[in-house]
Amino acid sequence: MTMNNGQIGMRIWHFWWRTVIFSTQYNPPEFVEHFMVLWTLALGLWWGFFDSWPHLVLSASFAIGAAISMGVREMIAPSPRPRAVLFMAIAVLLSYGLYGFAQLPAYF
Repeated sequence: MTMNNGQIGMRIWHFWWRTVIFSTQYNPPEFVEHFMVLWTLALGLWWGFFDSWPHLVLSASFAIGAAISMGVREMIAPSPRPRAVLFMAIAVLLSYGLYGFAQLPAYF
């Protein structure tokens, strides 16, 4: 039995949808953190292209929120990931968030 491109595309989307559903059920706080980091990247790119300060504020807020959430989650229940990787992720997100808020005076 051969599959056409539509069936292959639907299988790929079905696989990704099931992965998202599984990750939300397995570890909800980490899913929310990943979602916040994804929005940080998207809004940061939007700000970079269109120079819009509300997107900068929202992006920086998501970055700081994700960093704080990661830090608190790791203090409560440490994960098996290497500490250096987590420290770098938190440091990068916090530095981006602080950089974003430091850029705001130029808009006012």
